[in-house]
Parts: sequence; C-alpha cells; structure tokens
Amino acid sequence: MTVKHFLVEYNKVNERGTFFPGDILSGKVTVVTSKEIKVQCLLVKAKGKAKVTWYEQEGQAVVVQSDKKKYFYFQHIILQDKNKGDGSEIIRPGRNVYPFTFVIPNIDMPSSYEGKWGKITYSLRAQLTRSIWLVHKTKTKFPFLTKSEFPFASKSEMIIIGLKEQQCATRISFYGPGKVTMNVTSEKMGVKQGEAMGVSVEILNNSARTVAPKFYLCEKQTFVNQTKRIVHTNDILFGTGDPVPAETSQTVTKVLSIPPYLPPTFFNCSLMKNEYMLKVTLDGTLARDPEIRLPLVILSGSPKPHQQKPRRSIWFRQLPG
Repeated sequence: MTVKHFLVEYNKVNERGTFFPGDILSGKVTVVTSKEIKVQCLLVKAKGKAKVTWYEQEGQAVVVQSDKKKYFYFQHIILQDKNKGDGSEIIRPGRNVYPFTFVIPNIDMPSSYEGKWGKITYSLRAQLTRSIWLVHKTKTKFPFLTKSEFPFASKSEMIIIGLKEQQCATRISFYGPGKVTMNVTSEKMGVKQGEAMGVSVEILNNSARTVAPKFYLCEKQTFVNQTKRIVHTNDILFGTGDPVPAETSQTVTKVLSIPPYLPPTFFNCSLMKNEYMLKVTLDGTLARDPEIRLPLVILSGSPKPHQQKPRRSIWFRQLPG
C-alpha cells in the first residue's frame, strides 16, 4: 500500500468535454506515495479502437466471433530507469504530478459508441512498473466526435439532399369486406439528438374494426467481422394516437421528441454501423397489424427549437356504410 493514489486525467477543451480530430489531448498523471519508491517505468498511452465480440452456438460448441480495428496508438514514457530494470528512477513521498500532451490524428474516425456487441472507445492509460510482479494501472475514457458532418453518406449524396425534405408513405390493408388506408408524413428525414419532429397520420378506416396508430423509433445495430454478421434491433415506443372507430376517418398530428442520449446514425466504421427508422403501426383486433416505415437519420449536435404545431385530431366526413 505504498502507492496511495494513482490517477490519469485529461484537460477538457470545451464545455461538453468532447474531442475532435486534430485536437490537443493534454492531462496529467498523479502518483501519491507514503514513502520513497524505486520504479522501472512510468508511462501513459493514448488509444482509439473499435472492437466487436459476440457468441454463436455451433453444434455442442460455443464459438467466439470477434474483430478489432486500431485508429491510433501513442505512448509517452515519463520515467524509465537507465539500466533496464534496476529501479534507478525514484518517486519521492507525497503527491507527484506529471503532465503529458498528445495530438489526436486529424483523420476521419468514428465517434465514441457502445452497442449491443461492439464499441468504439478512445482512452488514456497510465502504467507504473516497480518490478515484474508489481505493476499499477489506471485508465480513463474520453468522448470523441467524428470530423464527418455526415458519417452515413460516404457513398450516396442523395441522403444528404433529402435530410430536410418531407417523407411520405401510404399503406392499404384489407380486412374482410372493408379496407384501412394509412398515410404517414414526417416533417423531415434528418433530426438532431434531442430535437422534436412533427408526424402526421391520416387513417381512412372503412372496416368494421377500431384501430389506433402507434409510433416507434426503430434502432438497428449491425456488427461484422471478417466472415460473420449479426444484427440487433430495438423498438422504442414514442406513443399511441387516438382510436379511429369503424367507418370513420381521422388525421392526427403528433410531435415526437428524439431522446438526446441516442447515438447518432453512422456508417464510417468498418466493424459496425447504427441506423434508425420511424415506424407507424395500426393497433387493433387485426390478425396482422399493418405498418409503415420511413427513413430517419439522427444527427449529432445541439437541436434547434421546434416550431411546435398544436396537437390535434381532425375528424372528417363519415365514410359510406
């Protein structure tokens, strides 16, 4: 217990504490000891990497599927003995602080991310080696954001063009002698973390059943290695609209808020990607609920205030019986 405290810290460069390509990453390593100690080496490392790991059942065996990619790795030696292991370097008792500085490469790298079977991490690690049997380690992660404004459109500029455009789709389903027509219109395809978006649903219910729209945010995480691929999906319920009785029509406009903690859409990592869809379903006593899916791109950044329209339910003409 001679080493009472061993910590690596970084200095924030902005209010959010996030780093970008080309930023200077500086900080300090703090060592607090109760008495003088001899050390072989004291160093600090900076690393950016992506890693995927999942398990598959093959017969009676469980096979580990994994892969990793390194974006950068730097090492700075603070103290090192001169004779390769004789412990000639000394750390005095009390609090000792050692500064360090790295420059993050100015290249396109994906943002920090943690998914179901993979993660992208940027970290600092410090190691204090006193002997082959006595090694102290400490670690901290720092949040990193990609330099790409659109980390999902490297192959298709049409996605960028359509971010501010309305998205529309229609679905007609038949149930017995009647049919249900659902028209869904989203305000736009691109929305920032924490931002609100208007969605309108027009339902022409010419069936004998009562139906109600439900709104979902569908998340799709994809992980790959050299030979395999695995997908994790998650539906986040936004809310439910008013029921639409049989033989009536109704249009409902709702404002849906994107949770600010959701990771943005990205494709600029070779091992994983994250994407979203807006799904609207009709909930009712139907054997098979119809649904409409619209593309949705979640962008990184501070959202603009939403010009909120009043939530309303507009009743139209009575459909002929």
